[in-house]
Amino acid sequence: MRAQRFPQSSMIDRIGYDDAAGTLSISFRDTGKYFYHGVPAALFDAFCHAASAGTFFNEHIKDRFRCVRDPERRRFGPNA
Repeated sequence: MRAQRFPQSSMIDRIGYDDAAGTLSISFRDTGKYFYHGVPAALFDAFCHAASAGTFFNEHIKDRFRCVRDPERRRFGPNA
């Protein structure tokens, strides 16, 4: 898996890409990790070089690919 961190982004902590599965994982700072299926490798590469990770996500990823919340994420708190 290839990965990229975004320390300057207030929205996205890091992204990862599984070339074999065509799956992009995005770790959001506030809501956790999500998997986006069917994402082309070229889009991951462009994401890594984007001036703004949040803007790139909103313009090129959000609502364009099937999305699944990380099934390994454990929920804590009163509403868990």
